[in-house]
Amino acid sequence: MIYHWSLQFVALVAGLVLIAFALPGLFAPAAMSLSVARFPRSRAAGIVLLSIDFLWSFWLLATMEMGEFSGFRRPLLIVLPIAFLLVLRFADEFLSVRALGIFLLLAAEPLLDAAFFRYEESRLFVTVFAYLLIVAGLIWVMMPYLLRDKINWNAKSTGRWRLLTGLMFVYGAMLIGLAITRY
Repeated sequence: MIYHWSLQFVALVAGLVLIAFALPGLFAPAAMSLSVARFPRSRAAGIVLLSIDFLWSFWLLATMEMGEFSGFRRPLLIVLPIAFLLVLRFADEFLSVRALGIFLLLAAEPLLDAAFFRYEESRLFVTVFAYLLIVAGLIWVMMPYLLRDKINWNAKSTGRWRLLTGLMFVYGAMLIGLAITRY
């Protein structure tokens, strides 16, 4: 176990994050959809997210138990900053979407870690959310234009946007409710 967080804590944080992203979309769908539509091509957002990904990955690599692969720690600690700089230099297309995909992949691990060896059936809501993050992260790293297309499709109608953010709000509220009552 890398993270020693409880299922209650990670469900509460995941629920709060979902609600924080859903509320602006529910109350100001037009303004939110316009600002989110600029995200896939935002170089600044890509640099910020990729820097967070780099620091998180570097910390994980430096501190986690690697077992028989511990001999690779030093070379990887050297290669990771070089790769970070090369990606910043040469990966201009959809950098923010790719960095978001990496972030989602990193964020899924604490959720799965907290739900591991728990016997409540309600833990599956956290597990399903983690696997949704993994699938979205993999898709957005490999095919980042799909996020742009999905944002554009949802932004064409305020009804679609409200449905998407409404589902996010309901799932976040459900995770918070489970964190308070079940875990």
